[in-house]
Amino acid sequence: MTPDPKAGNLGYWMSDSAARFPEKVAVFDLSRETPRETTYAGLEARLDRVASALTRLGLQSGDRLAMAVTNRTEFIEIMFGAMRAGIVPVPLNTKLGPDTLRYVIEDSGAVGAVVEPAANAHLTGIIESQDLPVRVLLEDAAEGWVSYEDALAASPPRFTPAELAPDHLAFLPYTSGSTGKPKGVALPHAGQCWWIDCLHKYWPTPVETRALAAVPLYHKNAMAGAIKPLLSCGASVVLLPNFEPRRFLKALADYRCTHASGVPAVFTLLLQERDLIETLDFSALKGLKIGSAPTPKELLDGVEAAFGVPVSESYGLTEGGPVMIGPPVNGRPTPRGSCGVAWPEGEVKLTDVEGRECESYGELWVRNPGVTPGYYRLPEVNRERLVDGWLKTGDVFARDADGFFYFRGRTDDMFNSGGENVYPLEVENVLLKHPAVAEVSVVPLPHRVKGEVPVAMVVKAKGRDVSEDELKRFFIANAPAYAHPRCIDFVAELPLNGPGKIDRKVVQRILGERLGVIG
Repeated sequence: MTPDPKAGNLGYWMSDSAARFPEKVAVFDLSRETPRETTYAGLEARLDRVASALTRLGLQSGDRLAMAVTNRTEFIEIMFGAMRAGIVPVPLNTKLGPDTLRYVIEDSGAVGAVVEPAANAHLTGIIESQDLPVRVLLEDAAEGWVSYEDALAASPPRFTPAELAPDHLAFLPYTSGSTGKPKGVALPHAGQCWWIDCLHKYWPTPVETRALAAVPLYHKNAMAGAIKPLLSCGASVVLLPNFEPRRFLKALADYRCTHASGVPAVFTLLLQERDLIETLDFSALKGLKIGSAPTPKELLDGVEAAFGVPVSESYGLTEGGPVMIGPPVNGRPTPRGSCGVAWPEGEVKLTDVEGRECESYGELWVRNPGVTPGYYRLPEVNRERLVDGWLKTGDVFARDADGFFYFRGRTDDMFNSGGENVYPLEVENVLLKHPAVAEVSVVPLPHRVKGEVPVAMVVKAKGRDVSEDELKRFFIANAPAYAHPRCIDFVAELPLNGPGKIDRKVVQRILGERLGVIG
């Protein structure tokens, strides 16, 4: 029997849903003044058109396709339509600066690009300077560029895929690059399909589910939290072009969403809009999920109280599957503050700094079919991060006697202050217990005696006030004095990176410039 070439191709992840629910709305797209609804049948047809168009324009299986597109249905079309033809999308973080974007395009070896000019003012010029042979605009054609819609209209409506090897790359995302240049993460079709199969096998999503997605689609939180799991089972996604707290809340209520996920900063900002939360109808809402960055217990409790639904903490890593810890299959409740237990078909372990396995505390190592085979063109990093199929995540966890994992921070976040180990997340958790603190980021700065000491950048809660001395006294009354922030800088907002996470490196640079050496 001839194997079905679609079976191992991630580009066909929602084809079964299209066959079962052709007229059901798959995506509610709120990126335009008039919202657009796309059915499963319509989306399936567009994916084939994209595969046909990119092939007709000259791209071949294995070619890299840079894509700079905001949160709109076309992102899904291009991302997965390219995969059908074996073309490897390189989704760009459009919030990066021009030099970093140029580096990613060059490093990936992209030979084509699809660009929405509004996504980044620099990108069309960067692409033109690279002289890529295939250039597509998500607007009218321009010199040296073809129009996306014209390209699709001129291409065959059906596409017949070739069989791909299991190790054929599905896509090549680049990490945010908070330290050094972004790193390309090789993600083959087989591993990504394994992950989706696990979702259906152990945690099936009801077809009635409707999730709201507002974080960028180029980030794992949106793709692994909404697009891939929901559209592969026949559920629906409501797509916002970006995150704006009050619009997010209104869409959550107006579209009767049952679920939503986001990074901690999203939910911290939502809690500042309690006046609006109290007026909207969230009766369809069944659960919320926070992940992709350290999540304080106080934030989980606050969101649960505000919306009246269970709130869970998720953990994942682009390189690692992307998710390798989740809720127990047997229905056991997950304790507050835990990301869950190890996935049934993957392996995890905690290790000390020497790589020796530990039972209850250490760096998380993971091994499963979805783990990246390696960072792109970075053999030194691969030797450091990949050992016998195990990926060193760089994340520190505690594990309790029942097998539940609790995120404690990054190995590179921890610092020594006068002989004591300080984890910024633990300091942040204490500060967030104060009712006047809405957001906080803790980083180390040089100290003349102790080597390094913690300092904090704080956003006050709406309508609340607190002084630096009051907050320091509060911390010392509730936690070890050696870990208290020596300086506290109050700001209107914290700096965020493209995926919406607090950018600690920027926080550290700003505070370093303002405060210098302490002590």
